[in-house]
Amino acid sequence: MRAFINVARHHLAVFSTALDFESDVWDVTEFVHLRAKANNRLRLLFISWRSGLHLQPTSMAEPFKDFAKAYLRYMQGLRPSKILTQRLVALRALEAALIEAGGVADATMTTAFVLNRATQMIAARYAKGTAYRISRHLEAIADFMLKNHLMTVPCRWRTYLVRPNDSNRLGVEFDRRRRLKLPSQTALDVLPMVFRAAIAPADVIFSSVAALLVSAPDRVSEVLTLDANCEVYEKGLDGESVYGLRWFPAKGAEPMVKWIIPSMVPVVKEALARIRIATDAAREVARWYESNPTKVYLPAELEHFRSDTLLTKSDMAQLFNLSSEDSVNLTCKTFGIVPLARGRNWHVRFYDVEKSLLRHLPAGFPYLDAELGLLYSEALFVVRRNELHTQRSANPCLIGAITSNQVNSALGGKVAHGCSSIFSRLGFFEEDGSPIRVSSHQFRHYLNTLAQMGGMSQLDIAKWSGRRDVRQNRAYDHMTTAQLLERARQAVGNGSDMFGPLAALPENLPVRREEFSRLRMPTAHVTEIGFCIHDYTMSPCQLHRDCIRCDDLVCIKGDELKTVRLQQALENTIDLLRKAEDAVKAGYVGSNRWYDHHKEAAARLSQLHAVLIDPTVPDGAVVHLGAPKALLHNDSAPNLLENRCGASE
Repeated sequence: MRAFINVARHHLAVFSTALDFESDVWDVTEFVHLRAKANNRLRLLFISWRSGLHLQPTSMAEPFKDFAKAYLRYMQGLRPSKILTQRLVALRALEAALIEAGGVADATMTTAFVLNRATQMIAARYAKGTAYRISRHLEAIADFMLKNHLMTVPCRWRTYLVRPNDSNRLGVEFDRRRRLKLPSQTALDVLPMVFRAAIAPADVIFSSVAALLVSAPDRVSEVLTLDANCEVYEKGLDGESVYGLRWFPAKGAEPMVKWIIPSMVPVVKEALARIRIATDAAREVARWYESNPTKVYLPAELEHFRSDTLLTKSDMAQLFNLSSEDSVNLTCKTFGIVPLARGRNWHVRFYDVEKSLLRHLPAGFPYLDAELGLLYSEALFVVRRNELHTQRSANPCLIGAITSNQVNSALGGKVAHGCSSIFSRLGFFEEDGSPIRVSSHQFRHYLNTLAQMGGMSQLDIAKWSGRRDVRQNRAYDHMTTAQLLERARQAVGNGSDMFGPLAALPENLPVRREEFSRLRMPTAHVTEIGFCIHDYTMSPCQLHRDCIRCDDLVCIKGDELKTVRLQQALENTIDLLRKAEDAVKAGYVGSNRWYDHHKEAAARLSQLHAVLIDPTVPDGAVVHLGAPKALLHNDSAPNLLENRCGASE
């Protein structure tokens, strides 16, 4: 342990060689790039578990604190992360559990009991999803200590917390999760009115950001790092003009042009035009500083200040765009400008003012985002200092980037703390009179859910959302069971949207198609490979979840996760069928029944899998196999078995 800490303290360059290892506060802002966070500082605080509940925190106890610092520095070099706080929380919980178990914060005394106790603490303080992720970091700490012989008594440990199941679409928990993830209907209804009524620069910009967020499923950090010249016009395959925005996904996907659906094109164009008008002045200031890095920017009417050695209080009020001279002293104190005299002879040196203002340019200037190569002079969302403030005047000499925190605050994120929002400032509230609260990420969840309801393929949803993995779509799908059921009902009798017995209705059916679909599909619930339309008010499940052999199974083409599960089930069933066939040949009693069972299941799985991977079947199509007896007399299963066995050999 001493050797490991010594290496981390003296021989690693992670967070720079100038890092003060002994300090209990590490400022790592310049080493961990967080998009759309502007000047927000990222500090790692090596404080105890209970300190999070107090205004005056206490440091971690030794010798654990040195281990925690060494581990964070070492792992950031080995497995870089932008969410360092979760690693730190796991370490704090481990320290608290060690003290509780033995009275000493010695990491080498870590045991399974201590790790379980730390997990209990984490689960008690954080929500299920967050607690699970932090416990995985705790698991990584235990693995690291085991592999590097840092435990007195080695133990292999795994967290007992499980990933929260978000596939259930019924019950109070699903309704609560859905409300948290999606914007309220009132918020969606009033957004167009807010967009039209906005006049103040802050309201214009934030309502326009909301307009961009509802036009495509974007992350707010991606919107806030758009180029001012981000619009793209091209000709589509049909010769029609298409419109999109140049996009840089935030989580590893390739840069792309995100095409805007035709109905939202006028809204997006107007939103971008309004944002440019509100931010043009800031880009002009940025261009000045790029060309004149050693001089302060002055508006044309104040250029004569450059020839003045001394500035009066009145001059300072003009320079900082202050409404009265009374605020000048406070402003000088804020910027570290020391007046040469007070009272009637009050004045400051222009040189001191210029030097102070240059120090207050944004960190990393001239780049707003160095990873993207985005300059402040080219960025869409750059404003003058205090330009979005509701009470202060804009400082004409300084600029800054709009942050995600400002967007979420403007959408109602801080109304509980007395801060106004674009809704409250313009007089819009929920139906019960409560403030409207929306987070920028709720629009992304909302558009993904609309795409799921509309039958868009999982691959298209992932590409539209800027994801690298279609499996991530699942966390953004908040369709209710009722919406799934309605989608299936609409497909009944429609040969282009449904495949199977329900696709073709008898010509002389005595009821309308809509009435028949409601009778045939009274209810539905989600299963591993589709959803079940069995009515449990009439009878319980007769097949004990043997869904593939059931007439009530309905699947939707394009759901990648369920298709993968179906393929795995098919491969497992074929393997079982082969074993059952061997058992029949060996003369085992009753093996013929298992053979018939697996033969039928393999045939139905094969048929369903063939439809779901058929490129001629459109994504979003509803697939219903019908009664299983129709497949009992065909020989597809044996042939499939032979083909699969031959292929595998």
